[in-house]
Amino acid sequence: MEWLGLFAALVVILVGAEMFTNGVEWMGEQYGLSEGAVGSVLAAVGTALPETILPLIAILSGGAEAANEEIGIGAILGAPFMLTTLAMFVLGVAVLIFSRKGRRSTELRGRADVIVQDLRYFLAMYLLAVLAGLVHFRPLHWALAVALFVGYGFYVHRHFGAPGEKKEEEEAAGEVKPLYLWVWMHGRGERWSKSRSRVWTYFQVAVSLVLIVGGAKLFVAGVGVLAKTLGVPALVFALLMAPIATELPEKFNSVIWLRRKKDTLALGNMTGAMVFQSSFPVSVGLLFTDWNLAGNQAALVSAALTLVAGSVLWLTMRARRKFQAWALLLQGLFYAGYLAYVVLVVVPRS
Repeated sequence: MEWLGLFAALVVILVGAEMFTNGVEWMGEQYGLSEGAVGSVLAAVGTALPETILPLIAILSGGAEAANEEIGIGAILGAPFMLTTLAMFVLGVAVLIFSRKGRRSTELRGRADVIVQDLRYFLAMYLLAVLAGLVHFRPLHWALAVALFVGYGFYVHRHFGAPGEKKEEEEAAGEVKPLYLWVWMHGRGERWSKSRSRVWTYFQVAVSLVLIVGGAKLFVAGVGVLAKTLGVPALVFALLMAPIATELPEKFNSVIWLRRKKDTLALGNMTGAMVFQSSFPVSVGLLFTDWNLAGNQAALVSAALTLVAGSVLWLTMRARRKFQAWALLLQGLFYAGYLAYVVLVVVPRS
């Protein structure tokens, strides 16, 4: 029954995330933002919203539940870990499947300068966050949280000045689906366009936020119960479970774009989310928790694997200017290794 409740919470979160992304993308369209902004930055931030809301809800609703802070930290650490390991493995599998059907080659040829820039920002910001977790000095944490916010703003500014931005604009064209709320209310008889009233867009975004926050509350409660039942630390359980569901929008969108040979958009959506995850959610942890990673071996191991996996991606793209499907499959070994560590080391100690 606990698993059923957890699954229901994840469904609510995903529905809310899909509605939010669709609504935010149409906000970008209606306010005249470029296709690159709509298809890359807004899409990445929109689909990353659950990973931000979930730890925030867990931490702020802690109260008497001491495990809630662990769930929040686990969710924060889990998103970058999942994106650099299992998510890349999924992309590698997708490329191999599509190449066997003759739809594409086994090489991912996204704009290397865009991807390298994203990975460089991600590694720098995430490394700072990990180092802060080894130094228990609150003023440093607060200062770093501000620095990460500013750093992400600078990254967005640099993103639109990058040489690959025009390529992303071309690939993003036509990727925004009609506003869901309009389609549900009017069917497909009346065509949706950006000239329609913005009230529809605002209302859909508001509804999606209610769904995401409500689903996050249910998820936090479910994770706490299941972690106790299975005898797994709440941080580890949240680290492994939360991103599998909350990262699905990124995986699903990127797989579709790979099938359409839109490699820059597919990879940019993933790496853009990685940069976002190393800034906003981490800042939540720095501001609202002790962020003491030194006393938690399981957290440190996941952070170390994330940095190694991210470095492998960065070095590969910098040296070869492309990804081979087999190289992305190897990223899954980092995730498998952490699972083995949890089963063989963490669980027996609990």
